[in-house]
Amino acid sequence: MNLSYKFDEVARLPLPEDNVAVATRQLDAGTVIHYQGQELTLDYTVMEGHRFAVKPIAPGDDMLSWALPFGVAQKEIQPGNYVINDGVLEALSVRGLDFALPPEPNFSDDVPEFVLDEESFQPAPALPTYKETRTFMGYRRSKARGVGTRNMVVLLGTTSRTGSYVKQLASRLQNELPNYPQIDGIVPVAHTEGDIKQPNNLPLLLRTLSGFMVNPNVGAVLLVDYGNEGVTNKMVEEYARSHDYPVDDVLHRFLSIQDGFEESLAKGEEIVRQWLPAVNAIERTPESISHLKIALQCGGSDSFSGISANPLLGWISKELIQYGGAANLAETDELIGAEPYVLQKVRDVETARKFLTLVDEFKTRTAWHGANAEGNPSGGNKFRGLYNIYLKSIGAARKKDPDMRLDYAIDYGAPMHDSGFHFMDSPGNDLESIAGQVASGCNLIFFTTGNGSVTNFPFVPTLKVVTTSRRFELLSKDMDINAGLYQDGMPMDELGKQTFELMLKTASGQRSVGERAGHAQVQIWRNWQQTDASKLKELLTKPEPTGEPIAIRTDGAVIPSVTFSFTRQNDHLASDAIGLILPTSLCSGQVANMIAKRLNEKELGQEKGLSRFVALAHTEGCGNSAGQPEQMYARTMMGYLRHPLVKHCLLLEHGCEKTHNDFMRNQMKENGIDPSRLGFASIQLDGGIKKVTEKVEAWFTGQLAVTSPRKEEVVGLEGLRVGIITDGSITDVDGEQLAALTKMIVSAGGLVVLPDNSQLLETEAYHKQVFTSADIEPSLSYGEHARKNGFHIMEAPTTHWVETITGLAATGVELFIALTNEQPMQTHPFVPMLQISSNLTMQQRFANDLDLVLSGDPSIWTEQILERCKQTIEHDYTPRLFKQGNIDFQFTRGLLGISL
Repeated sequence: MNLSYKFDEVARLPLPEDNVAVATRQLDAGTVIHYQGQELTLDYTVMEGHRFAVKPIAPGDDMLSWALPFGVAQKEIQPGNYVINDGVLEALSVRGLDFALPPEPNFSDDVPEFVLDEESFQPAPALPTYKETRTFMGYRRSKARGVGTRNMVVLLGTTSRTGSYVKQLASRLQNELPNYPQIDGIVPVAHTEGDIKQPNNLPLLLRTLSGFMVNPNVGAVLLVDYGNEGVTNKMVEEYARSHDYPVDDVLHRFLSIQDGFEESLAKGEEIVRQWLPAVNAIERTPESISHLKIALQCGGSDSFSGISANPLLGWISKELIQYGGAANLAETDELIGAEPYVLQKVRDVETARKFLTLVDEFKTRTAWHGANAEGNPSGGNKFRGLYNIYLKSIGAARKKDPDMRLDYAIDYGAPMHDSGFHFMDSPGNDLESIAGQVASGCNLIFFTTGNGSVTNFPFVPTLKVVTTSRRFELLSKDMDINAGLYQDGMPMDELGKQTFELMLKTASGQRSVGERAGHAQVQIWRNWQQTDASKLKELLTKPEPTGEPIAIRTDGAVIPSVTFSFTRQNDHLASDAIGLILPTSLCSGQVANMIAKRLNEKELGQEKGLSRFVALAHTEGCGNSAGQPEQMYARTMMGYLRHPLVKHCLLLEHGCEKTHNDFMRNQMKENGIDPSRLGFASIQLDGGIKKVTEKVEAWFTGQLAVTSPRKEEVVGLEGLRVGIITDGSITDVDGEQLAALTKMIVSAGGLVVLPDNSQLLETEAYHKQVFTSADIEPSLSYGEHARKNGFHIMEAPTTHWVETITGLAATGVELFIALTNEQPMQTHPFVPMLQISSNLTMQQRFANDLDLVLSGDPSIWTEQILERCKQTIEHDYTPRLFKQGNIDFQFTRGLLGISL
């Protein structure tokens, strides 16, 4: 029996001119819907958030939502027909749905490009401002900096190289906070950028770091570098002063690490502890809400974002601007297709031109990398009814109220000096976009979400707005505002007033749900490798490595009788056994960290030989281009799933990303990995952070209950799987000894992997002793699991140290030997790294960071290295920088990756 409903019970029509409606629940095929005196019968099961026709649509006609086109009909579409395109059919093909979908699309993603009619352009008048004012309790800074909603001590890593330093420093200082009630937090700001010599995003980086320093929520800031990166403290200070950032109005210090990690942490602690009384002396005072600058952001969007949550932000923005405040709308590619609406009312023609120029530049830069700016929607977006970038953009643009004009179009991270509605250039990647808004001066963030994104920023509070009551109830402990009340019948004015009051309370110090949850992330707009399209064809057609080991010289190889104690794990031997929580995207990373910490505190599995739990938080899986970069990421993830040190592994999805759990299951199928031995959990679909934590713990507990006791076995050099990496200059003696070590391990049947960016490969002493040919090509792609032992070279598309070791670890190596003749470097989260050096200056400056000093007779160096390897593998020695917490993890985006 077919179900029958009134239209308003099961669907929404954004505007009367639309020819398609949005289903507010899943509707089975055959369902009858009564609409404007006619009966519509659905031809297929229509998913929640997806669309069906309410009017006849002829081939070639525009598909309309919010009275704007999002595609063109390919065939006759009758009322009641499921409206669907090829991109959504492809995205749903990996979801394992239990009902049939249409066999082919009925519309294509064709939308005419917007052209500004300058001859007919009329500047729009500003909205009238309120004569009275309202106040919030804020932290008054200088006139140039404004008023903060928080009073934070910020520890800022100038580049990714000091990210782990600021994290460790913040951790050491947390117990000070109870003594200083006027300080809202001591927070680390670690990011991925600046650790290459000439980043293409350098001006953007300098602008962002300068903006972070002077944001009004910052009570004091410590910037930390090593002084030899692609971006340094000196460069930041020079940029900030030359561009009139009021750096002298904020308590600050630039610290360059010149000594060991532990000594440098002590120095940082001393600086911050001296600041705390002064920062604590600043008190909240009543301030006009004209000082509020709000960031308007969305993530995990769905079809209802443009119906409830985004219009709510439009209401809030309009109200705040009439009080003299400012709002910042971002995500350039998520306005493609919505230009007619965004530019309906504009302050002047120059602002309209600037907006369109930023959109065009975004498209051009994306094309250099073989990507399409219109390819933004994630798998989660499509699952929830956002078929393409045009439909996503039309809904996203509703953060601008139709009565409001666009006042300014600004570059990423550029300061907002005036009241009004600003558009800021940025990618659709939520965290990268938010970082720019904070650098522009935003002191409070509104984040709309259909799926239930849980992300937060370290020193600016985030209010998360959910689009539907059903999703809010599922994630009520992780969300702040239920915009679904509007769909349930609450007038927008009433919901807007309630939300406005919550904004003022939050600005005055009431903690947001995210702040109470205690996790946050930062990601700055990531570097793009191409500056034109000249290399595109070559990069797209470059052949993949074969995966076969490279033949090397074995003459003269002496295989010592050293042995190692390994543990039997299922079908292989390994030197350790860990429980791995592998986030499928950036937004589940910090939750994964929190769960791993909880399980380690409980010492779960240690009686079964599990040494610890590890979470690999990273910044990929969402907001990045498809094609080669996505394939590289997926391949590396597969490498970690099958890593020999991983005893039990669970994948944790956020729920709305491109690379969700179903995506990963599909990759496993292609790689011959059995998903039944892995765990899967979803922050959004499992009901939020608390419930997903319980689910993850229960899964690991169940796996450990049937885990056999560990059995030790003794092996020789054939059991070693080693990655060799280098930093700084390499002497002939270094090359000779590492060549001898390589030949020993490979000749015995072990595995040695080098990255192709290693200076060791350019060292004559190493090359002459190891290789049989002058021309050596990589045998492994980045992150590719080494199927066969022997000698391998892995492609490493950038010189970023952490990105290199992240890919190398995925090949299956169980130990890194790092020759660091310039400075000690970050270590891997679970593959131990021995940092060795023959450089006398290094040995003197960083004696407490090095695991082995190479000096004296070089003929015994390999013996010393192997002995330290044995101690590490058998857990008699822990590498020093790992013990001190200098740890980092980051996937590369390769040469074609670009933020979307």
